[in-house]
Amino acid sequence: MLRSKGEKTDLLAYIREGREMTQSEKLRLIVSLSIPSILAQISATFMFFIDASMVGHLGARASAAIGLVETTGWLMGGLASAANMGFSVQAAHAIGANDFKRARMVLRQSLVCCIIWALSTTTIALLISPYLPYWLGGSEEIAHDATLYFAIFSGCGIFFQIEGLAGSMLKCSGNMKIPSALNILMCVMDVAFNYIFIYILHWGVMGAAIGTGLAMLVTAGLMLYFLLYRSDILGIFRTSQKNTWDSFRPKSDVVGNAFKIGAPMGLQHMLMGGAQVVSTLIVAPLGTIAIAAHSLGITVESLCYMPGFGIAEAATTLVGQSYGAGKRQLTQSFARMSTALGIGVMTMMGVLMWGFAPELMSILTPVDEIIELGARCLRIEAFAEPMFAAAIVCNGVFIGAGETLKPAIMSLLSMWGVRLTLAALLARTYGLPGVWMAMAIELTFRGLMFLGNMFYGNWLKKMQD
Repeated sequence: MLRSKGEKTDLLAYIREGREMTQSEKLRLIVSLSIPSILAQISATFMFFIDASMVGHLGARASAAIGLVETTGWLMGGLASAANMGFSVQAAHAIGANDFKRARMVLRQSLVCCIIWALSTTTIALLISPYLPYWLGGSEEIAHDATLYFAIFSGCGIFFQIEGLAGSMLKCSGNMKIPSALNILMCVMDVAFNYIFIYILHWGVMGAAIGTGLAMLVTAGLMLYFLLYRSDILGIFRTSQKNTWDSFRPKSDVVGNAFKIGAPMGLQHMLMGGAQVVSTLIVAPLGTIAIAAHSLGITVESLCYMPGFGIAEAATTLVGQSYGAGKRQLTQSFARMSTALGIGVMTMMGVLMWGFAPELMSILTPVDEIIELGARCLRIEAFAEPMFAAAIVCNGVFIGAGETLKPAIMSLLSMWGVRLTLAALLARTYGLPGVWMAMAIELTFRGLMFLGNMFYGNWLKKMQD
């Protein structure tokens, strides 16, 4: 049985206080931190499911329009996440070392830096939005809707940045419950807003983008409130320390550390996002049905890997605080136990995905050709889920330790050297299933590399024995 909220907080305090923990206490702590995040990730997946279903019932053209620019949206999200993690990992290390004052200082500076970053990326995205669908190989038939969706989604980038930063800071302080609950609320709002704008106002693809943007806006505001006013550790407006402009002004040490942590992640997201764009270019010539099946298939697959991301977030928190406390053995123990849990959960999810692939695809679209093609691809991908879990959770472990360069290099070599090369070759003979074969092979290869680095690499080299 899981412990109560107070007991979970006590277990987190064990890390900062240097107290010994049994294996069962470690497992309970991993699970108790993972569950809220997993629920939030699953709810986000259902949100995408429902969104995709709403748009999918508008026809293959609408699904293809969103699917065409979806990977570029992921790229923007990845760049935002890299900036956020550059600061939140520093906060986790400071909290683990019981230096709450420094953690709040990092938070103040992160707000300024991340807002500037969000405004910059949003401006660039808006400027390229009219040309993006054509760069990605889209036809005139879907270009207008694709441009409209991407421009509106990009315009909401600052809401996404702030929501992500506040959520990351709360999670790194050990508070998984509030950000997870708010993310679930965002999913509910997104579905409600999308229903209004897509079906009641009949705004189609544009309505889907507006609904998502409004949900992010409300969630960002609530997330900031709980971080700045309610957090016991990071609440800068509930402490006696004054919040002068100088306390928010970015300083070289904090920004420099954020750059060291976030820059490799940003480069990784940029090149990985670029690889996803190239993958879209490979899929686009296969036709509208293939683009729609590819996009909707990825949405279905996220049911499998979202629990892995939830466990990875817990691993980042636990490894980050253990690392900050200087506890090498505890850090390694949390890393290995979290990875094992992630592999177990995603293996079970992969089995379910293989068995129910046609039924899951039929929820998203009534088009038989898309259902059949998407189900074939999902059953190929199901075999890669265990090692995909290893890659996801190990990456969360390395982020918690502030080790982001080597994992980024491994991911990029795997993505560009294995997936895209194989996808370009296999697509000629096998079409879209060939692209997904390449994806499954690459994810297995990447997971094995990450496991090898966790067990035999020097990702804890900065910690003293």
